[in-house]
Amino acid sequence: MQPEAPQPAQPEKPDQTVAPAVVPVPEPRPEVAHDDNAAHDDKAAPDNGDATAGRNLEQDKRARASHDASNLLNEEKSRPQRQARPEPAAPEPGVENEPEPPEIAPTPTPKPDKSKPDTSGPDAAKPGAAEPGAAEPEAQTPLTAPKPPEKPADADGSKKMLPDPRSADRPADKMPEGEVACRERLKALGVEFEEHKAESDPEIGCSIPYPIVLKSLGKSIAISPGTELNCPMAEAAARFAADVIQPAAKADFGAELKSIDQASAFVCRPRHGTRKLSEHAFGNALDIASFKLSDGTEIKVGPTPPEKDAKFLNAVRKAACGPFKTVLGPGADADHTFHFHLDLEPRRHGGTFCQ
Repeated sequence: MQPEAPQPAQPEKPDQTVAPAVVPVPEPRPEVAHDDNAAHDDKAAPDNGDATAGRNLEQDKRARASHDASNLLNEEKSRPQRQARPEPAAPEPGVENEPEPPEIAPTPTPKPDKSKPDTSGPDAAKPGAAEPGAAEPEAQTPLTAPKPPEKPADADGSKKMLPDPRSADRPADKMPEGEVACRERLKALGVEFEEHKAESDPEIGCSIPYPIVLKSLGKSIAISPGTELNCPMAEAAARFAADVIQPAAKADFGAELKSIDQASAFVCRPRHGTRKLSEHAFGNALDIASFKLSDGTEIKVGPTPPEKDAKFLNAVRKAACGPFKTVLGPGADADHTFHFHLDLEPRRHGGTFCQ
């Protein structure tokens, strides 16, 4: 009786592991290498025929299934650890999820100043050209307040003359005895004159209540053009011509004084460059420009006269300081370069001013 051939063993079913209802797909992993021991067993197993080969095949299948189940179980155990990382919390309803500010706030990029032209690029506008559509720059407030317009020169009285008591003089109904006596003396000297009506200018301050117009300064001494003076000044001029000028002309030129050319007598004006009234404004001053002698010689007042004329002019000028209270001429100032100025300005203690 032949021994029974061994029946091929029924393959054992591998332990079945219950998988979770929903298994997330694992991340792809590198292919699992075969078990080195299993491979070693395949190589080392002797070839005992078909039965032995079948057993080995079944054992190999069971080993592989057990290995795969073990790997799957290990993956399931390790998955919760990977998912344990905290996820960002969802924003609460109605609360805005704002980003956290950085530790150092970034400096905003400065906006270009449209009021100034950009000269940094090739397309920069030319100086003075306005950018199309750009708003015009606002006018800057001046640092200092604008000055109010200046008032007219005479609005605040700055051009009015300084007060002088003589400005109020007006003629009386009857001529004062002093004026009458002065005229008697002029006639005794041979002076020709005419009475003139009173003159005054309240706005400026000029006043000459009893003027006369001289035709001559004595019997043989003429004066021209018509010379309007007050009587005391006319008398002083007539006496000076007869007592000083006439003798000097005879001594230096051997000729008599024939006439005097005057440059100014009564003129309603102030002194040059001042607010003080001139003595001319009261008919109290006479300007002499030249002297004419009987032989035709003319001696002009000036800065550089001939030597002989200079001697005569210096003698007259020097002698005038005393009879007159003010004497000015060439060298005193630019206004008196070409004439002598003689006046009877009332000075304190009767003093004089001669230059």
